[in-house]
Amino acid sequence: MSATTEKKEGGLGELVSVGFQALVIALVIRTLLFQPFNIPSGSMKATLLVGDYIFVSKYSYGYTKYSVPFALIPFEGRIWSGLPARGDVAVFRNPKEESTDYIKRVIGLPGDRIQMMKGVLHINGMAVKRDPVADWRDDDPRGGGKPVKRFRETLPNGVSYETLDLGESYYDNTPEYVVPAGHYFMMGDNRDNSTDSRVQSAVGYVPLENFIGRAEIIFFSLAEGTAVYQLWRWPFDVRWSRIFDRVR
Repeated sequence: MSATTEKKEGGLGELVSVGFQALVIALVIRTLLFQPFNIPSGSMKATLLVGDYIFVSKYSYGYTKYSVPFALIPFEGRIWSGLPARGDVAVFRNPKEESTDYIKRVIGLPGDRIQMMKGVLHINGMAVKRDPVADWRDDDPRGGGKPVKRFRETLPNGVSYETLDLGESYYDNTPEYVVPAGHYFMMGDNRDNSTDSRVQSAVGYVPLENFIGRAEIIFFSLAEGTAVYQLWRWPFDVRWSRIFDRVR
């Protein structure tokens, strides 16, 4: 075998080794530290928009079988468990459809009583503070930029965020939900356009085991309808002001 052949084989082997190491490192980071997600629907407007790309911290709530891609390492329960806090924006596996990830806000803790009455959130029989703020305009071209009523909601633990009100809807008045032990009640900030724990047949109460992580930061954002590969549209459609915004 010539020196040239050995050099070529050594170069190929080194390339494969480096590629494998990079893959392992990426998998470890994705499994244990941060995982990217993109926002496909408007259920969390105006906190998160369609076309936002976010990092989710995997370590915030500990790890379950859903922490590993495709649940390749099945195990029961949660290790190094941390509990979701009221007001967290969290990614979880839908308990009714375990192949689908959802992102919503933690509203109810185990044992809480949750109810919507005339569009106002009630927790344990008390109305949550809700103050009107300036109307919001959607950048979705299908929405026509129409103004939407917006409110600042403040939970009992002091966490504050904005919600949208599209007008009268089924979601404005609900039965009272009692959150079971070990479960959480999740709601979208776009209150009239969110399939969440209020829809028991589609989502319902979310077990702690189904939590994947807490939304931390928007690392990229494109206008709705623009694909990532459409680089020629980036100068006009990248939402520059949203990049590196913390998710609150």
